Amino acid sequence: MEKLYTAQVTATGGRNGHVKSSDGIVDMKVAVPEGMGGKGGSTNPEQLFAAGYAACFQSALMVVAGKAQEHLNPESTVTAHVDLNKLDDGGYGLSVKLSVDLKEMDKEKAKTLVDEAHKVCPYSVGTRGNIKVDLEVV
Repeated sequence: MEKLYTAQVTATGGRNGHVKSSDGIVDMKVAVPEGMGGKGGSTNPEQLFAAGYAACFQSALMVVAGKAQEHLNPESTVTAHVDLNKLDDGGYGLSVKLSVDLKEMDKEKAKTLVDEAHKVCPYSVGTRGNIKVDLEVV
């Protein structure tokens, strides 16, 4: 395996704290969401994970579409829904739904591209077998 890039982010204070990347681009407060009894008003780990997964999956779609010589509408979107779940054993886990809108593309063709992107997206590869990921073509 060849390492291409390393992201480095340091967290202080947990879910009611601060995150900062080594290059200073990410530098923000994090807070427990209001829906979980927190004050809200800041981002949270699930939003940050959703942002990364959605962007990465969109890039994977661009790669597989290019290889298949398919044109993606520039307005196409990937929306990641990341759920924080309480598990039966008392622990916590994540689940994800990726809603993909490839605009005017035929639904069967879109599903094929989404399935292929799910095979190569680093987030999909990293979560495979660990968390439930549902794919939705809208």
